[in-house]
Amino acid sequence: MASTNRRATPARSRRSAPRGSKRRTGPTQKTKFFDYPRTGFHGLHRWLPSWRVLVGTMLGVAFLGAGVVVAAYALIEVPSASADDVKMQTTTVYFAPHDDGTPGSVMGTFATQKRTIVDDYNSLPVYVGQATAASEDKTFYTNNNGISITGMGSALIDNLKHGTSRGGSTITQQYVERYYVGTTTTDYVGKAKETLMAIKIAKTQTKPDIMLNYLNSIYYGRDSYGIQAAAKSYFGVDASALTVEQAALLAAVIPSPNNWDPANNPKKAEARWNIVLDSMVEQGWVTGEARAAMVFPPTIQYVESNTMAGTNGYLLDMVRKEMLKTYDVSDDELKRRGFSIVTTIKEDMQNAAVDQATQFAAGTLEGQDGAVPNEDIRASISTMDPSTGGILALYGGPDFLVDSRNRVAYDKIQAGSTFKPFTLTAALEQGVPLTTKFSGRDDMKIPGWDPNGDSIVGNFGNESLGTIDLVKATAESVNTVYAQLNMQVGSDKTADVAARAGVPDPEINNANVLGTETVRPLDMLDAYGTLASGGTHHTAHIVATVNDSKKNVVFSADTKGVEVFAPDVMADVAFAMQQVVQDKHGTAHQWISPLDRPIAGKTGTQQEQKSAWFIGFTPNVVTEVSLSQQVHEEPHAGTVTIDYVSKLASKKQGVTGGSVPAFLWQSYMKNVFAMPSYATVMEFPERANVGGKVKPTAAPETTTPAPAPVETQQAPTQVAVPSGMEGKLEADATATVVNAGLVPTITAESSDTVTTGRVIRVDPGGGTVLDSNATVTLVISTGPKPAPTPTPTPTPPAPALPAAPAAP
Repeated sequence: MASTNRRATPARSRRSAPRGSKRRTGPTQKTKFFDYPRTGFHGLHRWLPSWRVLVGTMLGVAFLGAGVVVAAYALIEVPSASADDVKMQTTTVYFAPHDDGTPGSVMGTFATQKRTIVDDYNSLPVYVGQATAASEDKTFYTNNNGISITGMGSALIDNLKHGTSRGGSTITQQYVERYYVGTTTTDYVGKAKETLMAIKIAKTQTKPDIMLNYLNSIYYGRDSYGIQAAAKSYFGVDASALTVEQAALLAAVIPSPNNWDPANNPKKAEARWNIVLDSMVEQGWVTGEARAAMVFPPTIQYVESNTMAGTNGYLLDMVRKEMLKTYDVSDDELKRRGFSIVTTIKEDMQNAAVDQATQFAAGTLEGQDGAVPNEDIRASISTMDPSTGGILALYGGPDFLVDSRNRVAYDKIQAGSTFKPFTLTAALEQGVPLTTKFSGRDDMKIPGWDPNGDSIVGNFGNESLGTIDLVKATAESVNTVYAQLNMQVGSDKTADVAARAGVPDPEINNANVLGTETVRPLDMLDAYGTLASGGTHHTAHIVATVNDSKKNVVFSADTKGVEVFAPDVMADVAFAMQQVVQDKHGTAHQWISPLDRPIAGKTGTQQEQKSAWFIGFTPNVVTEVSLSQQVHEEPHAGTVTIDYVSKLASKKQGVTGGSVPAFLWQSYMKNVFAMPSYATVMEFPERANVGGKVKPTAAPETTTPAPAPVETQQAPTQVAVPSGMEGKLEADATATVVNAGLVPTITAESSDTVTTGRVIRVDPGGGTVLDSNATVTLVISTGPKPAPTPTPTPTPPAPALPAAPAAP
């Protein structure tokens, strides 16, 4: 009997445990609240949740999410539309603080006052709203939820995939953002809040109300907010009188008003206009026949408001452009968000610049003696702090509303000899010392200078000089010396130095040293600021700090700068440029030296005297003055010869950088140096003698003999004069001498056997052992000796005012 019971036990177990069911392995177990990992299962199945758990979890999350959305929808409040619509705040621009720390006065404002509210939607033609819907949201009239799930989903995928911030907003969502929020929303939480608000507004406001409020709040460019102001600005009519073509154009520019304004980009504007009209045909709002007959509507000329009038208009325009480019603030935000913008412009210095330019145009400056420039001359004056890049003063023209072309930041004129310091810097960086000498004779043939021409380079005024060093060549702006130097160091190196200094995309050609580049005066101010700072580049800027409407600092200028040149190189460059003023034959000596302080600078005159410059600096301030002359024919891109009418001259005289620009520079800077911040005389660093030592021109005065040195000095390094230089090009031979650790000096001599521009002989000859940095003379052929010609009797020149004793 006992054995029978034992056999029956498994049978009962099998009947009580059908296949696939969990088997109990012991006493009755307590049920777990959350059976995970799952008991009674093995391997992977032990860790996989049951379908009941999955479904329950998803339903729970769904109900929870729905609850959150419902709660958020119920709790979100729509602000008062009538109050929030007018909360736009004016942005105010200020001059820099005064030296005593008191705030600067108001320069101007960016406001949003150009708005007239349309109260009755029925007063507008029906196609005004339809054109707007065709441009911004084709589903507006049929979408009762106020949002587009597909549009937002597509935008979200695009944003995650490409890292962009494309929106997927309906008109209702845009209306919420502009009418209630007031700023562009970029974060997902803010977008979610706007989405719920759009849904609620779509349920509580009618389509005409939403469209009317949207049309009243949207920015159309031309300082115009709302459809009524836009109709006036673009077409000179009321919104109620807009045609279909005009309404389509206004709708077309909504996404980017200033960029797609027909006055700025007519091709893009017309393309957008066609898209809007085609969409209206697709929606059945315009017939195909009517569409085919439509032509692009003409717009009226836009006139800036009076806040941009006068000389301050140029400064405000620069502030606006810098805010858009550097700080990514749109025109719309600039005119709505109530920024307080403090500029770098010093009001007293700005007043001096405007006063000097105005008097110059009238011929009333001290020393001008009534000499009036002709009415087409464009004079620019701008000043910068080289330690920060902050623009301290800028005269861009007499009235921005009359001529919006900024003479400092817009005009492009040839640089002339103001490019020579860049070649000098490149030479010093290669170890070529200021003591290096070249022939300074006129009409010199420079081998390789012009592959397609005769390679003849001349000096201004056909002046010939002997063999001179780079200091003298800089002081007197000798073209032939600098042409040879540019061939030696490489025009690409000159362009590289100019680019590092601050000139955008400089040209690479053999003549770039003579200023073939067309540049803005602002670019040259920026570049010379790098030289004045001792080699640190600070980007020129006009915006110092920006506060929001709550007085929080939101933007500030980066004034750290980047060192682009070695200080010793800059010390030698500054020394050479000081001789432009100090040397009695320097091109700016006549007008600048009476200021009686260390000033470095460079004159420049374009070929045929189409433009003229003087750019000068001390260690703490740099100023450019340029003169050019506008042409009235399209495309207003060139210049013509400057004529300077003097009562003391019987005929018109040409202008050089050392005459009128230097005269205007000193007249203005006398006022600057009288200001407390700039009255102290600043000294430049001592000459560094990069590339070689300079023997003193005179022994220092002493009352007692100097004691003999205790230690024996080491003999200088001995080097041999390179052999085989006879017959080489001058530039190649010069480089060979420099690379050997010697100093080349150039002399010229006629020869019937050696080609022009090649070495006749070397003195001392090849193989001679010399001390390092000793001088080696290269005798260069000038070709066969020309036959003598009678010397004509010189004609005395007519007097001119102002004039410099030497050419730039």
